[in-house]
Amino acid sequence: MTVDELKKNREIINEIDWNMTPEKAVDMYLEWGAGWTRGNDFVSGNDQSIYFVLFDWETPPQATLIRRNMKEAVEIAKIPVLADLFYEACAEDGYRPGGTVHRLNDKLKQWLAKEISGPPVDLST
Repeated sequence: MTVDELKKNREIINEIDWNMTPEKAVDMYLEWGAGWTRGNDFVSGNDQSIYFVLFDWETPPQATLIRRNMKEAVEIAKIPVLADLFYEACAEDGYRPGGTVHRLNDKLKQWLAKEISGPPVDLST
């Protein structure tokens, strides 16, 4: 899905979990997750999360929207992002050897929310 297609799909935009991270998603949806770190965030067979990640090996820089449930993770959109915001978020999350999946930082969350004309992002939770 392109950014223009995503802008027309309010159902998906309204489901974006702006506080989900790649690590938390794996922990919640894959049985081999650490479990104890979840607290009360347990999921059932029909639950899903929609969230953005950054793949630091992709060019040009983009944010990938993922839909994850207990069975699979599907890329549903790729949104081109400003290079300085992309690299700042990756650096803030910490580089590791090899390709890495990164979480968004607050600045990139706000930029993406504005780009897709979604609701304002509440970063307080």
